[in-house]
Amino acid sequence: MGIFDWIRLIAGCAFLICGLVIFFTEIFGVFHFRYVLNRMHATAMGDTLGIASCMIGLIIFSGFNFTSMKLMLIVIFLWFASPVSSHVLARLEVATNENLTSHCKVYTDLETLEADLEEEKKEELNKTGGEEA
Repeated sequence: MGIFDWIRLIAGCAFLICGLVIFFTEIFGVFHFRYVLNRMHATAMGDTLGIASCMIGLIIFSGFNFTSMKLMLIVIFLWFASPVSSHVLARLEVATNENLTSHCKVYTDLETLEADLEEEKKEELNKTGGEEA
């Protein structure tokens, strides 16, 4: 094996291991969080990043050929499909859950949300002594 093959092997393994770590973190999030929207956020982020990382590792192992182009198209498709499907499922949960206010704070209008965010920002600045973080 030449030096280029060793570099490809190490880079491919690094991406695959990174993807596996992301998947195990995702699994921890699924079992750790109690509310369905928190679980969906952990899985959506983990799937998108973990699959992309693993596929990039496989592309590096495969070399740059037609197979790697197909793997890259799969990554691009999953980057679009996973967040969209998670968003649709989250909107369905928000629309059908009658006890949503027991799990999170629900704002009926944008002005109330902006006012609360300003108050939280001022409180945060008071805690840090007025320094911008």
